[in-house]
Amino acid sequence: MKNIKLKITFNAPVTLTFVFLAFAALLLGIVTGGASTQTLFMTYRSSLLSPLTYLRLFTHVLGHSGWQHYVGNISYILLLGPMLEEKYSSEKILKVIVVTALITGLVNFILFPGSALCGASGVVFAFILLTSFANFRKGEIPLTFILVAVVFIGQQVMEGLFVKDNVSNLSHIIGGLVGAVAGYALNMKKKRY
Repeated sequence: MKNIKLKITFNAPVTLTFVFLAFAALLLGIVTGGASTQTLFMTYRSSLLSPLTYLRLFTHVLGHSGWQHYVGNISYILLLGPMLEEKYSSEKILKVIVVTALITGLVNFILFPGSALCGASGVVFAFILLTSFANFRKGEIPLTFILVAVVFIGQQVMEGLFVKDNVSNLSHIIGGLVGAVAGYALNMKKKRY
């Protein structure tokens, strides 16, 4: 019988790097009793003279409040990220992550001066809506997109109105909108060629 050699591949570099960076941020947060999370991986209203204010607009998506928060977000990212990188490219998925982080960070900074935001759930919702465009064709709106938008975004609107918890439903909605716009734009660009 012939020996079959299997090797582990780094198949989705942006997804895997994101997962590892978020894990490192979580561990650092545990070791520092949350101080590093608050300083580096959480966005909130702070002085515009501080360089960390601008850094946190991007790095807040790497921070998580604990193991359960991390696992909940990273499970979706590991499930959806590799497929999205294969379909759209690692570079484009990195742009989706960066844009989602910036927009959700700015919205939180501007509209919610007394609230801090951390976690990758905006990225998760961007990935979910972006995935629903996987079979997009020009002149069509995928029913899967409509259903995903209604279920996920609708749930966030309902929870935002009726459930009082520490979940930032607005960042979920914004992430979903970024994913929807990116999905439409990326697929329209592909169809032109």
